[in-house]
Amino acid sequence: MKQYIKENMILVVDSGSSDSDWMLNLPDSDPLYFQTKGLNPFFVNEKDIERVMKGVPEIIPYLNEIREVYFFGAGCVSPDRREIVSNALTTIFPQSFISVESDLLGSAYASLGTEKGFISTLGTGSDISFYDGRQLSESIYGNGFVLGDEGAGSSFGKRLITDFLYGNMPEEIHKDFDEKFRLTKEKVVKNVYIKERPNAFLASFAKFMKDYVQHPYVESILTEGFDDFVRTAIRSYENYQDYPCSFVGRIAYNFDLILREVCERHHVKIGTILERPINRLYEFIIAREADYIHV
Repeated sequence: MKQYIKENMILVVDSGSSDSDWMLNLPDSDPLYFQTKGLNPFFVNEKDIERVMKGVPEIIPYLNEIREVYFFGAGCVSPDRREIVSNALTTIFPQSFISVESDLLGSAYASLGTEKGFISTLGTGSDISFYDGRQLSESIYGNGFVLGDEGAGSSFGKRLITDFLYGNMPEEIHKDFDEKFRLTKEKVVKNVYIKERPNAFLASFAKFMKDYVQHPYVESILTEGFDDFVRTAIRSYENYQDYPCSFVGRIAYNFDLILREVCERHHVKIGTILERPINRLYEFIIAREADYIHV
């Protein structure tokens, strides 16, 4: 396996809408890890991706040495969207084989390996699918922050912002929220309707709930959001009680106690809950590719 890794530098990427985690195996050294902003092809184009990568000095010495790139990203759900990412990566890594798949598949690899089960993402956005140990079934979810994203950061952020602007927050929480973010209606409208990555903007406010997770107001928001996700997404599968459901994403990880309570009420068995799948995903890909070369 060491000989294979040394001869074939492999870059593994887990990209959400807010940020991306990158891991590169290096000869005789620990893997190189770095982060960039999220590269969701619904919100960035080829030039944007190239511009982001040119701003990462850690990767520049290896651009012509990397032989394989495995990119798992939010928004990579159709051939045309995957092509945006693939074209950009081909320009950046000209000597590499490029593979672009959905972040949901990467989450399945990281959480389930070759086991069967449901995989859900609860981060900036939300999605779910059944994984048969090799492939995902087609998902009708993951429809974005306008039409979906139940139980996700963008949905919770939207609720917090509207409650703040409408004066529906408890007084002490309203005061703290105002001091932390200094939001105005104009700023919200500009970031949601004019600037890039509005879903990431909305989701950025969800972390505020960590400081008030035991407050009835926040607890109610989280419970309602997770209940909506379970009812809408998980329970839509007739066999949802037959397999565990694993979760990936900051929202699932940071508010796991409430998520577990909601799932228990609906008789949903929980598998693993990962904040970031990159380490397990990297290990899965490196081991899989080593197996291929030795077959």
